[in-house]
Amino acid sequence: MSDYIISCCSTADLSKEHFENRDIKYIYFHYQLDGENYPDDLGQSIPFDEFYKRMAQGAETKTSQVNVSEYVDFFTPFLKEGKDILHVTLSSGISGTINSALTAASMLREEFPERKIYIVDSFGASSGYGLIMDKLADLRDGGMPIDELRDWLEAHRLELHHWFFSTDLTFYIKGGRVSKTAGFVGSVLNICPLLNMDNVGRLIPREKIRTKKKVIRQCVSKMEQFAKDGHDYSGKCYISQSACYDDARAVADLVEELFPKLNGKVEINNIGTTIGSHTGPGTVALFFWGDERKD
Repeated sequence: MSDYIISCCSTADLSKEHFENRDIKYIYFHYQLDGENYPDDLGQSIPFDEFYKRMAQGAETKTSQVNVSEYVDFFTPFLKEGKDILHVTLSSGISGTINSALTAASMLREEFPERKIYIVDSFGASSGYGLIMDKLADLRDGGMPIDELRDWLEAHRLELHHWFFSTDLTFYIKGGRVSKTAGFVGSVLNICPLLNMDNVGRLIPREKIRTKKKVIRQCVSKMEQFAKDGHDYSGKCYISQSACYDDARAVADLVEELFPKLNGKVEINNIGTTIGSHTGPGTVALFFWGDERKD
């Protein structure tokens, strides 16, 4: 049995069953829906379809990251069990939660000086962050010690690619990622923006593409361009989606057609309530291992 645990935030957007099956510990972010507070508990409190339906109907959302005391409460039982900790956070490019985790770790090292507590920035989000955690579980289960695992993560985290597109600009406009003018023009012209995460974990608009069919094809073309070993890619591929399963399935079908050596079928997950509070419904994200992200 391992002498350490790996953990992350609920914003890794894997299912409860996936986290449990891979023995990945996790801590909840929080969100508000029309002023009511909820934990980002993987769709347990409010099912994802209901959450996105209410957003589409105009419900107001607000999110809050994990604070220092919550991290202390989360880490302490593992340390009392004699376990070391490797905790991986949501990208610092979109959240400040890593600062709370680092502060909590610093406090707990005084109480548990014999334990190792490592906090590492994923530079990722949603199921791309989840795909990193799944790989760490593989390496842990293969016997890799915690120090080597931390070093591996820091060396390879930028090889995880995140490509997103949206067919509904409403919440990108509300969040300021798309201007009102650009959003209006984009809606009239049926433009679906294609975005990715850069090498410091920020979400960056890359291309403006007309029609859903074309943006689906362009998203998969990015995997053709950047995936490790090209069409011989043999790693796992995850997709996240927010109330647009058919669009996600179209991406998955194309990926499975073009990459016959995939490690299993494409796994489609829900974009959770924290990330989804900012994207709204209509977003699809594609994640795979490839060349190191440079910008």
